[in-house]
Amino acid sequence: MVARTANQMMQLALVLFVLLRYRSPALAGITVFLAIAPGIAMSPVAGALLDRHGRVQLITLDYLVGAATMILIGGLDAAGRLSPVMLLPIVAVSSLTYSLSNSGARSLLPVIVPSRMWDRANALDSIAYSVTIGAGPALAGVLTAWSGPRLALFATAGVYVAAAVLMAGLPEPMIGTRMRPVLVEAWAGLRYVLGWNASLRGIALVVSLMNLGLGILVVAVPVLVLERLHGNPAIVGELWAIYGLASIPSALLFGRLDTEGRERLVMGLSTLVAGMGVALLAVTGSVWMAASAMLIPGLANGPFDVAMFSLRQRRTDPAWFGRAFAVSMGLNWGGTPIGSALSGPLIQVGLTVAFLVAAGVIVFAGGLVRWVVPAEHLGRIAGESARQSRRDRPVEESPSSTEQGAG
Repeated sequence: MVARTANQMMQLALVLFVLLRYRSPALAGITVFLAIAPGIAMSPVAGALLDRHGRVQLITLDYLVGAATMILIGGLDAAGRLSPVMLLPIVAVSSLTYSLSNSGARSLLPVIVPSRMWDRANALDSIAYSVTIGAGPALAGVLTAWSGPRLALFATAGVYVAAAVLMAGLPEPMIGTRMRPVLVEAWAGLRYVLGWNASLRGIALVVSLMNLGLGILVVAVPVLVLERLHGNPAIVGELWAIYGLASIPSALLFGRLDTEGRERLVMGLSTLVAGMGVALLAVTGSVWMAASAMLIPGLANGPFDVAMFSLRQRRTDPAWFGRAFAVSMGLNWGGTPIGSALSGPLIQVGLTVAFLVAAGVIVFAGGLVRWVVPAEHLGRIAGESARQSRRDRPVEESPSSTEQGAG
């Protein structure tokens, strides 16, 4: 939760920093793109490393990289030496380790939690994530409004350091394996997700499109508040806090239900509701209306997360958790930097247009769920992935069930 708070702080702090320093939505969108996209490109390698070397140390490494990045950007700005030409490479390089923590943390859950508890564990994970979506942007917005964007950057670095300290003592749950070279395993992870596992492939398409729409909001919401509503950075953080905290009650409710067999229905309906909420932002003229609009996709996010996470876990071979989750999550997140990069040109056309495009993409993603995600994990698909798993992994020493995994 501490690290996720830092991630959320970093994203908004960077956007506000660029908007306030350089007055450029297009540059803000490119900055977010480079803060995420290189890490997504490295996700297959990250997954192979996670399965090979374990997760705790690699997750901690990414937290320390995040802290160093925020200190470097803030320090160069304080010295008056930070230009966009320097900012963009720093952000891009720092993102290369992003998948280590993003995928590593999520792939820990099914290793240490029995499969019968996955819905509840995923609900708790979604609730924790929702709290950080609320706390992180709110904190970044308040700090920026109080003392400028530089303080928000340094505070984010401090939160990353705290997360690294907390993570350092965590026992390492391992699935014992002996594996081939990292790049070979990275390629195998890509083939597993994109070729052998139709469920993960369909999830990736749906979630990446949904995140493309949400990626537009990363830049469009601050511009809405600062330019149309004439608010301050604190209000930007509060709107994202509403979005995040709204997920908690819905995730609590759906975590108590058994979603098995109904995952696609929950995912489709949740995404359609989220799209309608985003569409309201196109016509909002007050902070209260913007808050109401952000509440709707926030409420829809809880059920979607519970259903999607559980479906991904149920349809992934435990021996592939690190590689498959890294590739799957990388593809899922792929839409976010693309949406943020597109937000600048869309906002230049019109802020209303940007929100309508975001809403349309999200609704389209919801309509695709039943078409691209199989109704069940077909025996042919499962058998093929199992055969490929045996061929690609010459030695497998792990237990066959996560119920028997290290805890």
